[in-house]
Amino acid sequence: MTTVSTPLIFSGGQSNYYAKDVERLVIFYRDHFGFKETYRTPQEGQAEHVELRLGDYLIGFSSQDAARRIHHLPIDPGKPRGEIVLWTSDVDQAHQMLMADNVCCIREPHNFDVNEKLLLRVAWYEDPEGNIFQTVCKRQ
Repeated sequence: MTTVSTPLIFSGGQSNYYAKDVERLVIFYRDHFGFKETYRTPQEGQAEHVELRLGDYLIGFSSQDAARRIHHLPIDPGKPRGEIVLWTSDVDQAHQMLMADNVCCIREPHNFDVNEKLLLRVAWYEDPEGNIFQTVCKRQ
């Protein structure tokens, strides 16, 4: 007997961060960078999971408490193990905007040469819960 299996296909994804205060992060990324809310549960009351989109990039924020309660995940509220990368037209202008709003900068804008053809300008910050995010742009 021959078994025919279909190939395994992956078709996209998103970044998901576990948050103490989901709504606070939604407001931060919406107001600073223009993310649009695309999904929320529950519809009323305290948010347990919200998804935001910026162009093709999808990010979700899930409540740490809900992840423990619903999925029994061993969520560790320690240091972040990843970062959100936001491409922009001007890292220095983004830096000025973020500094005016007292966002915590952990590495000021600087040049980073990946190779002789890929020249970048980058900076790193922390969001209100200490998650690291980077702003980056190509430079001439």
